[in-house]
Amino acid sequence: MPKPFSLVVLSTLLCAALPQIANAETVMQKVARSGVLVAGTSSEAIPFAYQNRQGKLVGYSVDMLELIRSQMEKETGKKVQLKLVALPPSDRVKKVADRQVDIVCDFSSFTWARNRQVDFSLVYATTGTQLAVKKSSNLGTPEAFNGKRIGVLPGTTNELAVQRKLPKAKPVYFQTWEQGYQALEKGTIDAFAADSILLEARLAGKINQYNILPDSPLSQEGIACMVPEDNSRFLDTVNYALYRYMQGFVRGEPKSVQIFDRWFGENGAFPLTRDMRDIAVQTMQLVVESREEIPADAK
Repeated sequence: MPKPFSLVVLSTLLCAALPQIANAETVMQKVARSGVLVAGTSSEAIPFAYQNRQGKLVGYSVDMLELIRSQMEKETGKKVQLKLVALPPSDRVKKVADRQVDIVCDFSSFTWARNRQVDFSLVYATTGTQLAVKKSSNLGTPEAFNGKRIGVLPGTTNELAVQRKLPKAKPVYFQTWEQGYQALEKGTIDAFAADSILLEARLAGKINQYNILPDSPLSQEGIACMVPEDNSRFLDTVNYALYRYMQGFVRGEPKSVQIFDRWFGENGAFPLTRDMRDIAVQTMQLVVESREEIPADAK
């Protein structure tokens, strides 16, 4: 028997409205309902977020996501599972803005263009744009890069830094950091632009073959998580978790120190130089001093 016309129309309208209903649900409501926090991160941004030999996504930013997941359990009173999704840099902002992921924590930094589409958390680390070049290239001064091919990932702050500071260079675009490193090794580009810490980590075993230039980075940026707009309570939760970690680190609390040292300590995955460690510590101190402290007995 055919369905009455009114029921067919009603069914069609409900189906069309489902995406809007899903988007109207806040991240906190969605996680409380589903018990799952879907987080985007990187698979190759060593040591912040990358895929280890066992195929697991790990890193400093992944540890920040775990702290956020734990805080969400406390606030919702329910178990929360962290579901990690590997995203290329070009997809990060769109995936957050479209609510395909609840949050991205990898190696992202603030720009005004991005801020029109997503919201940013507190800064929990710092970086800057530098260039990897072969030692045999004799490249050094900014003028030396005029007309040279510099590899970049599109839509990154590294691309912006190269455009602003080396406007006469020729950008060559890659979709992944690995593609850029391979092109540099093969000599199809003259330099590869990326974040300082990523370059240091990637080239750690090849210090006799490459230089990282200039000594003073082309840009200085803070690393933060990205969340969908109009989710203030979720952003509060993210910031609370990050702030609590940084406050603990500054105070020397073992749990926070262990997280930092696992990646950047003397025996960590990527030991920082004293200068870089001092910058990391100063960044966290500035964040902690800019806000009211969290009492030791707070949840």
